[in-house]
Amino acid sequence: MTHKIILDTDPGIDDAMAIFFAFQAKEIEVLGLTTVYGNVPADMAAQNGLALVELAGVDIPVCKGVTRPWVGAESTYAHFVHGEDGFGNIDHPPTTRTLDPRPSAQFIIDMARKYPGEVTIVAVGPLGNLALALRLEPALPSLIKAVNIMGGAAFVPGNVTPVAEANIWNDAYAAEIVFAADWEVNMFGLDVTYDVPFPPEFIASLETVNPVLGGFVAKSSRFYSDFYSQGKPQRVCFFHDAFPLAYMLQPDLFEMTSGHMRIGTDKLHQGQTSFAPKNSTMSPHWLDTHMVNVATHVDHSALSSLFVSTYALK
Repeated sequence: MTHKIILDTDPGIDDAMAIFFAFQAKEIEVLGLTTVYGNVPADMAAQNGLALVELAGVDIPVCKGVTRPWVGAESTYAHFVHGEDGFGNIDHPPTTRTLDPRPSAQFIIDMARKYPGEVTIVAVGPLGNLALALRLEPALPSLIKAVNIMGGAAFVPGNVTPVAEANIWNDAYAAEIVFAADWEVNMFGLDVTYDVPFPPEFIASLETVNPVLGGFVAKSSRFYSDFYSQGKPQRVCFFHDAFPLAYMLQPDLFEMTSGHMRIGTDKLHQGQTSFAPKNSTMSPHWLDTHMVNVATHVDHSALSSLFVSTYALK
């Protein structure tokens, strides 16, 4: 079975690892990259997307998306995590490729209309492109197979505030629109991604089996690992954004739970993903929301093996 996907991304070091993973997976057909501000500004995200496509030697569209949150001021970005260039300050050469002229939201709509019921949107950045696509095409949920999101924190603390994960916090109003839409949403948040720290040996394995793509990940991850290893006894990093892709290949690796989700939009709770388990006794304000599926556990060893074996594919 081949999964048609649109990868909505804000590259980003863990985005790069996930994008290469998707390119390598034989069961995944990447229709295009739709980029968005988040880890880096929108212009840089688009250029980084082009650079990754060029390095991987694939011929797919890359589109530039929204440049700021649905409501509120421009983001402050995560250069302290991903470097000033989004790639760990490795001075990767500028790309020679050019962007698709369509905005990200329009590309999402075009692909959904072209392949009705076949496309999964894998969103690993702030959700502004998806929210805009929903406003431009209200029938979009009936055309999309599923939405797999890296973001949120249902049962664990956030990584930007005590209650909010970065992707959802960056555009909370857009996230509320996306989670409320009538489509299948599968959320892979800090509940599972922070539960799997990847050691240097894992990164070295990616480089060993794929010197070009794994080598890029290894080089760019040095800065990224510096950030994540602060205050820890061992050197580690986290490749959050590959989790929703791994679910498409081996869903049996994950434990999921279903329930109702609301997104906090007030200043104190901005980006909080509040989850009410299915069949909870809740007010109608909660029960009227659509059901979402939230990942709560993953098989660490099997997941690592899946990443390495997929990078090794020719």
